Amino acid sequence: MDEPRRLTLPGFVNAHCHAFQRALRGRRTGGDFWAWRETMIAEAERQTPETVRREYAETYRELRAAGYTAVGEFHYLGLPEAHAAVEAAREAEIEIVLLLSAYARGGIQRFRQESTAEYFRQLEELRESGARVGCAPHSVRACPPHWLEEIGAYAERERLPLHVHADEQPREIDECIAEHGIRPIELLGRTGCLGPQTTVVHATHADDRELDLLAEAGARVCICPTTEGNLGDGFAPVGRLRERAIGICVGSDSNVRIDPLEELRELETTARRQALSREVFTAGTLLCFGADEGAAALGLESWPDTAVDLDHPSLRGVEPADVLDALVLGCSADAFVES
Repeated sequence: MDEPRRLTLPGFVNAHCHAFQRALRGRRTGGDFWAWRETMIAEAERQTPETVRREYAETYRELRAAGYTAVGEFHYLGLPEAHAAVEAAREAEIEIVLLLSAYARGGIQRFRQESTAEYFRQLEELRESGARVGCAPHSVRACPPHWLEEIGAYAERERLPLHVHADEQPREIDECIAEHGIRPIELLGRTGCLGPQTTVVHATHADDRELDLLAEAGARVCICPTTEGNLGDGFAPVGRLRERAIGICVGSDSNVRIDPLEELRELETTARRQALSREVFTAGTLLCFGADEGAAALGLESWPDTAVDLDHPSLRGVEPADVLDALVLGCSADAFVES
């Protein structure tokens, strides 16, 4: 019997994941992001270390089967649950960077720390346990300027990744302008939270000035197309990111769909619709977004490979020179096998 034909590739890196939100898949949760958020918060309330350990392991196994070999878990459920998430990733054999969320206000009690000192203590406890970590001020809604200043300085001093939601929703921008007189990414720049270690999640409604700030800082943007589409967030400014050579990575975010190829395909087809032209990014560039850029966003120097089943029906009749294009534009995650 002939050996199966496989193509080994760098594993996909899920740079932005909220694993507990996998439980919301298929639920009817209201007419906009803010209605969905209420259901999400109710789901967050029910989490315990035991449910996190069990349900995250299931979600991480789903990620692993889909070709993701590393995940950035953006976590705001509490410290015991953070340890459980790390344990779940070990069980599922996926590399994890625990992006511990800083939350000063809003949300619910379990999301919040009393002070930046408490937040840094939690980070240090995770680091001492052997977990890879990153700083994650949740958003400019959740963190006032002095929190952002302290967290930005800590991340730079400790050489840790810094991830933050920004410009996902117009209301978020309006509230930031009303409180601070500037837009969210401008506030991140003012408070020292923009640099090469920074990944801004979504940036869906960022204006040109904000994108210029990201480019000047060498920061990245993490786009989560299936979640952004599901929530009605809008379209990422892919063409304007490309014009400024801003690094792009992808995430499964709410896990409404777990398929890195679908994330990359939606990113590319959104760019095509916006540009009214084809082939905005090459397949190789898109695969770099899905792997190398995500790893850089999480501070990973190495992570496991994945492999493509070249005999998969979706690749039938494809010439060897066209495999990467066919993979990105015509396949689903079931084309991946263990490398």
